[in-house]
Amino acid sequence: MQRDRRARVAEPTRGARHTAVAHDGKEAAQRSQIRNHAVPSIKVARAYDPGHRISRATPQCARQDCLAGPYPHPVTTPTILDPDSNSYYRPLGNGRYLPTLHVQGAWNDHEQHMSPVGGLIAHELMRHEPRADMQLARINFEILGLIPAQDTHISVTTIRPGRTIELLEATLTIGERVIVRARAWRLSRQDTSAVAAVELPSMPPPDECTAYNPTQEWPGAFLASLRMKAVPGGRAGRRSVWVQSTKTLVEGVDVDPLASYAMLIDTANGIATRVRPHEMMYPNVELSVHLFRNPDAQWVGLDTCVTFGESGIGLTSTTLGDIHGPVGRSEQCLTVRDLPTG
Repeated sequence: MQRDRRARVAEPTRGARHTAVAHDGKEAAQRSQIRNHAVPSIKVARAYDPGHRISRATPQCARQDCLAGPYPHPVTTPTILDPDSNSYYRPLGNGRYLPTLHVQGAWNDHEQHMSPVGGLIAHELMRHEPRADMQLARINFEILGLIPAQDTHISVTTIRPGRTIELLEATLTIGERVIVRARAWRLSRQDTSAVAAVELPSMPPPDECTAYNPTQEWPGAFLASLRMKAVPGGRAGRRSVWVQSTKTLVEGVDVDPLASYAMLIDTANGIATRVRPHEMMYPNVELSVHLFRNPDAQWVGLDTCVTFGESGIGLTSTTLGDIHGPVGRSEQCLTVRDLPTG
């Protein structure tokens, strides 16, 4: 009997139900791709069917062409991605994590979506020398290149210690390459209830919104793992959506609600698209998150508008909310360009 095509892509241990990410081509071809600033093509056998999803028209490695220069793939052995886990990551200890298939990005089959990566970094920031008298107020993520779906390591240091103000830095590496740097301001807790006021707009509650299916526009297992409800009246460039995940962030770990909330913020760049992703590309090169209170992670509210300038720069601006009201703001700087050819 002819073996299933997925078995030819990857042959995991007997009895295991895994999906493999495997390199194509010979070593010479890989070296040639590296010289040409491309990531070796990687095939992923999907174990899900999101329904009426567009076919992926973006060439492989397109996001990497946008975000970085020469990119030798940091690990040459195949990475096994589990399609059956109920989480985005498995903890390996000492800040190391193994992604599951559910982190799969929208621009390339073999990359991690930045959204769960942001949640994982927030998780490590929350675990670093925790202080009950402090709270995270801002996190800025600098995305230095495509994020391969491989073993991921995060280290955190305090670069500005203080009694009431601290600055933390998290570094995400895969292989020997730094992929994401994040800095977070941790500020002291004070009782300011007497002067508290919010000027940001609130969204209608989720039960007053209608189901919204992101996989009708975007491919990738991460988007397929989400539930969304849209506020009526959305349009291209302007839409408000509630987001909820069907997966936990880290397998077997109760993470802080802020980390569970942070793992969905980066999806804002895909909910109010001005141009369809098979017509142009507009990945974000950073994500800046400002919070004025700790969020409730039951639902993540994204009240989003997207602006494209005239010279290839875009901005996705979002009022962040939860079921209790606004919690802060996020901004994403975009590189807007035609799809790569060839």
